[in-house]
Amino acid sequence: MIKGFDNDRYVKLQSEKILERIRKFDNKLYLEFGGKLFDDMHACRVLPGFESDAKCKILLQLKDQSEIIFVISGQDLERNKIRADFGIPYGTDVLRLIDKMRGLGLNMNSVVVTQYLGQPAADKFIAKLKNHGLKTYIHHKTKGYPTEVDVIVSDEGYGANPYIETTKPLVVVTAPGPGSGKLATCLSQLYHEYKRGVRAGYAKFETFPIWNLPLRHPVNVAYEAATADLGDINMIDPYHLETYGITTVNYNRDIECFPIVKSILAKITGDETIYNSPTDMGVNMAGFGIVDDEVCRAASRQEIIRRYYKAVCDYKTGNASEDCVERIRLLMNENKIDLSERKVVRPALEKAERSGSASVAFELENGCFVTGKSSKQMTACASAVLNAVKVLSDIPDEMLLLSPVVLAPIMQLKKEVLREDKVKLSLGDVLTALSICAATNPIAEKAMNMLSCLRGCDAHASCILPENDLSVMRKLGVNLTCEPEFGSKDLYGF
Repeated sequence: MIKGFDNDRYVKLQSEKILERIRKFDNKLYLEFGGKLFDDMHACRVLPGFESDAKCKILLQLKDQSEIIFVISGQDLERNKIRADFGIPYGTDVLRLIDKMRGLGLNMNSVVVTQYLGQPAADKFIAKLKNHGLKTYIHHKTKGYPTEVDVIVSDEGYGANPYIETTKPLVVVTAPGPGSGKLATCLSQLYHEYKRGVRAGYAKFETFPIWNLPLRHPVNVAYEAATADLGDINMIDPYHLETYGITTVNYNRDIECFPIVKSILAKITGDETIYNSPTDMGVNMAGFGIVDDEVCRAASRQEIIRRYYKAVCDYKTGNASEDCVERIRLLMNENKIDLSERKVVRPALEKAERSGSASVAFELENGCFVTGKSSKQMTACASAVLNAVKVLSDIPDEMLLLSPVVLAPIMQLKKEVLREDKVKLSLGDVLTALSICAATNPIAEKAMNMLSCLRGCDAHASCILPENDLSVMRKLGVNLTCEPEFGSKDLYGF
């Protein structure tokens, strides 16, 4: 992979910037931590060289000085909101991330359920956390928010929330996704700290949009495409421009709520000059990690196309609105991005036309294309992955990687024991079979060792793939897109 981003430089600069911000206050900073702590695949795709756990590495640099509060909205728990890149609910993602953080030795403080209205799903989640011995707090909607600052900053507003005991200089407040209540939790804690005589501070760490890149830079446009369902729009920060005469980029939600946040901070701290703009509140140094702008521009254009394909497929399956699709289509038109720039699409469609069945194509790192089609025995995704690792291993196409002796019992299990309606082998089935064969077959072992080489490769399917195949492709790290067409007329498990 050609790198456009220096991850080590970024981690160093970002850690230093956070420490600098802590020192600005009474050695106590509440840091609203946006984006993903682990598995930040969007950043990896638009900033080649960015490591998916970069933010975690930053926290490890600050390990002895920090502790972490997770927040999750009771509304998101009730509607079972899904983290799209992993296909798991927000509540499950919180548990997954807590396990990962504990495994790294990071200091977990507690979990806060925000916007609590007695939702049954929230009560169940809270009970589960408490049964595992995790400190849990409940925050209701803040009285008077957003207009009545005197009520918000009072015992009726933020004061009605329980105070979360913390001991470290840096308190990271993070969440599984946007709209979870990170800002409200930070400001609530700030109110309590000042009542206790502690001059604590607040700052925001959000990777995108990158404030010191141009407004229409593809990296920033890719952020708009990624948040099309939220309606986020990148804008010039007018407060920063007016105060300093410097053009910086932020997004509409932060700019719109800045006057409110500034008023609340001023009411809590008695200082109206802590921050003069949304950009001032941020501590993001990602722009300084870019070492090859052209590489990042090209990668971001590809990401915008991927986001378009995802949106049209989600619309087809009823999981996205037409407005979301139109928003990304408009971004593509404004930036003169054409679907033909995604080279892996044509081989997939041509294979489907020739074979008359669902097909998947891979573009390998060396630029060559490998395809696979659906058969009576396995899915198109499974076939394409096998063909790709054969090419990477220089194994002749006609050579079998999977022994019929291994495949037959799997088919029998699916049909006669599990009584599945469809016994066609999924990608997961095939990879399990490959790992079994690799124990006694050096050629299969050679092919299996090449699976890691698929990480970061582009792939395209001629139809929407079943969720079990999509899940495994995500775990392999493949940048997959699909045509917005169903693979069959079946309503379930297409």
